[in-house]
Amino acid sequence: MNEILAVTDKLALFTFIVFTMLGAGLGLTIQQIWEPLRNPRLVILSLLTNFVLVPLFVYLLLQVVHLSEPLRDGLLIMAVASGPPALPKLAHIVKGNIAFSVGLMMLLMLGTIFYMPIVLPLVVQGVQINSWEIAEPLLLMMVSPFLIGLFIKAKFAAIAPTLQPILFKLSNAGLLLGLVIRLVIHTNDIIGLLKTGTIFVCAVFILFSFSIGYLLGGPGIDTQRVLGVGTAQRNFAAALLVGTSNFDDPSVVSIIMVTSILMMVIVLTAGPKFTVIEEGKVLEVEQTQLS
Repeated sequence: MNEILAVTDKLALFTFIVFTMLGAGLGLTIQQIWEPLRNPRLVILSLLTNFVLVPLFVYLLLQVVHLSEPLRDGLLIMAVASGPPALPKLAHIVKGNIAFSVGLMMLLMLGTIFYMPIVLPLVVQGVQINSWEIAEPLLLMMVSPFLIGLFIKAKFAAIAPTLQPILFKLSNAGLLLGLVIRLVIHTNDIIGLLKTGTIFVCAVFILFSFSIGYLLGGPGIDTQRVLGVGTAQRNFAAALLVGTSNFDDPSVVSIIMVTSILMMVIVLTAGPKFTVIEEGKVLEVEQTQLS
């Protein structure tokens, strides 16, 4: 039964990532993606947030909070893995800048490919990482369908509006199915981490990541939302690849899985509510200024 669920989970993940990226490509142009990244301040702060501030915070947090070595290793792997494949979907959920989300995702994924092999061995003992092993699945599952979408958009623009809603539904189905299956498979892991208090360390990790990303993600609210969720939701695919190929202790993979689930649940549940609260405050300020 677990094998069937594991295969279904992989299929759901594949469906979600591929159709999300294909749909993103159908809805954008290269100029739209490049435009937000022409802001040097935003690019520098995005890189600083994901590759310096979050890993440093998690490293210092784990010096204060005592966890077993496998759990510590799993959290450090998540901390240095940036560029979540779900970022365009998350940007849509929180009404963020979709073009910036795609550009940011590509920027962070590329950075992760070079960053993880250099930094992770410095903070986690006994880990060996091949950059190509991280890059290959990212290129095949994310970059390739996105480029195909861009090509279709450029050459056959008339069919893009017809394909996008279909891909959106398939992407949503993959996301929800994958989330449910992971919750079922890792229920015992979640309960175990709740008993040890580790789940609260994960929550602090996520809340800090979102907060620092949101605060540094200006100039607009739409880019703040994207950098907030893009920093809070780490690159699960890269982290899992490193965890499964370098560690025999199942606790390393378990903490990666549980942290990823918790990140997704928090964003899916709090994201829409956050935007409503935020828009209400903006409206209140505007009404105050008018009066």
